Amino acid sequence: MAMRPFPLSKVHQLIEPGPVVLLATAHKGRANIMTMSWHMMVDFEPPLIACIVSEGDYSFAALRATGECVIAVPPLALAPKVVKVGNSSGRDIDKFAAFGLTPVPAMRVAAPLVAECFANLECKVIDTRLVNRYDLFILEVLTAWTDPKQKQPKTIHHHGYGTFVVDGETIKLKSKMR
Repeated sequence: MAMRPFPLSKVHQLIEPGPVVLLATAHKGRANIMTMSWHMMVDFEPPLIACIVSEGDYSFAALRATGECVIAVPPLALAPKVVKVGNSSGRDIDKFAAFGLTPVPAMRVAAPLVAECFANLECKVIDTRLVNRYDLFILEVLTAWTDPKQKQPKTIHHHGYGTFVVDGETIKLKSKMR
């Protein structure tokens, strides 16, 4: 067998979920945004998303206190800004202003949409049972928005330590899955 051991500390690089997203919150009159790659779909109707927001993240307190957020899906063109957002803290700066991102009022939550992103999902926290142990929040998507001007946007996927993969070729195969 040609297999060889792989460091457990790097397993996340093999199985990172979906695209890197931005998570926006608003608390005490202040909007903030963070970069997030640890998330996954949990259910379809209503759409439920599980995500990890570390207690050490500035956004954690806002998400915990307000129970709502926006998940914004950035296109490839925003990758440099997405990384800068992730490498800074909302404790120190206004990330929207610092990185030239445009907050747009949402319809059902206080957290803003991100105008430059091709999709924005207004969410409410519906389950916090795993927050104390794993920093894992379960979110229900209340309203979803897409930008029709952004045709077939490419997303970025984190593989750890500043390495990203860009969406590639799309193939279609017969499947019984939704």
